[in-house]
Amino acid sequence: MKKHDYKFFDNYFISFLPLENIMPIRNKNVKKPNIVILFADDLGYGDLGCYGATKIPTPNVDSLAKKGLKFMDVHSSSAVCTPSRYSLLTGRYCWRTELKKWVIGGYGAPLIPRERPTIASFLGDNGYRTAAIGKWHLGLWWPLKEGVKGPEAYNINRLGFELDCDYSKPIKGGPNELGFNYFFGIAGSLDMHPYCYIENDHTVGIPDHYKEVLCNQQRKGLTTDNWKDEEVDIKCTEKSIAFIEDHLENHSDKPFFLYHATAAPHRPCEVRPDFVINKSQAGDRGDMVVLFDWVVGQIKDTLEKHDLMQNTLLIITSDNGARLQCANGKTYGHKSCGELKGQKADIWEGGHREPFIIIWPSVLKPNTTCHQLMCLSDLFASISGIFGKELPDNAAEDSFDLSSIFLGEQNENKIRDTIIHHSGGGIFSIRQGKWKLIQGLGSGGFSRPRKRKSYFWRPKGQLYDLEKDFKETNNLWKERPDIVKKLTDLLEKQIEQGFTREKKNK
Repeated sequence: MKKHDYKFFDNYFISFLPLENIMPIRNKNVKKPNIVILFADDLGYGDLGCYGATKIPTPNVDSLAKKGLKFMDVHSSSAVCTPSRYSLLTGRYCWRTELKKWVIGGYGAPLIPRERPTIASFLGDNGYRTAAIGKWHLGLWWPLKEGVKGPEAYNINRLGFELDCDYSKPIKGGPNELGFNYFFGIAGSLDMHPYCYIENDHTVGIPDHYKEVLCNQQRKGLTTDNWKDEEVDIKCTEKSIAFIEDHLENHSDKPFFLYHATAAPHRPCEVRPDFVINKSQAGDRGDMVVLFDWVVGQIKDTLEKHDLMQNTLLIITSDNGARLQCANGKTYGHKSCGELKGQKADIWEGGHREPFIIIWPSVLKPNTTCHQLMCLSDLFASISGIFGKELPDNAAEDSFDLSSIFLGEQNENKIRDTIIHHSGGGIFSIRQGKWKLIQGLGSGGFSRPRKRKSYFWRPKGQLYDLEKDFKETNNLWKERPDIVKKLTDLLEKQIEQGFTREKKNK
């Protein structure tokens, strides 16, 4: 056995096991797995016990991490919600679309066109029954009332505006047109209106009156009768369990794909249900992380109850980094992004490095760790690689095939060496190996300074050696002009050519 390589990270030691210690045999007899992605909202790199948290109990995620493969260098393509979700489902950087910064509002127009392949449409074409449950946040064509102007009434990312809708009519451009057989959830975040559930292409009830009580940072907007913020993740979890059980009863000849995106632990954190209140030592936001762990436990228990866990590929991850403070401005001594610099929306590591755990008991050796560089956009190509299928040139252009790791095969090679990151405010960075270049000064997101002018005595951007300086404290921009030029040229090339993964005949 090779000697383990130990590094100090997030206040504890991590054993970086060589990849050949992951079960090195492809089981040709394994049938197509069920695939479940549990996608948290604003869950940080330091929020889970298995990643070093001590003030928030996450027993369900932690127990699953011991049964699977935990990644230490996985990133969202952007540091905010909508673009990260776009990249996960399409395998493409979101800044290649019209959304160049921040996110879509609850009434925003669809970001994914019907003709673009998604993980769901790919799996549907390969015999899967598919469901998206929970937070969508990728835009919808809401049905407008008679006489209201068409698509020009929409805006891709205005957060506060409201459309004059006829809520009795079908909603278009949503999950059902992008490969999902079933959808139940909400249009955006819990701080965005309309405050209503959507099932497939209709609202559940009619949003016909304004929400009377607005919680922290919630926007004024329409809601339905009996809407309760604190019930959203509970009801969505019930729907996911019902989808699994209905699948077993009526579609057991097929595998299923479940994309479950929680509202927790995103704000407003004070709307947490009673059974998680004061369950953490990290305030209301910490309790919302406990709620996410509860959701994971409910899905895990359902899979185990029906003997599905053994051949289910279960993925637990998050859309971007966490906010460093709770709604009341306190941290309670909890480091939601671990020892990383920055937070949600920032171009620094705290904005986009994610917890990422894979559990597939019939294939992967338990309690293993991997430090392969990965982007959430890589899920598309990796899932296709599990089936031995090559993606066409017009799909998942920024997705790399990591299926050899997902399948537990020996792999000594670096599969992905570069990632382009994008802050909430639109600052670009590129990572190659240990080097990370940022095109500008400041966070580009929520942390101060957000932007800094580059006077002649200051560097024009930021350059960090993450191997020696994972906290991004020592800017080497002026000391290493060779690396600055190399990475700047590479970033410009990848932006211009429209893809990053290797393509046929290119």
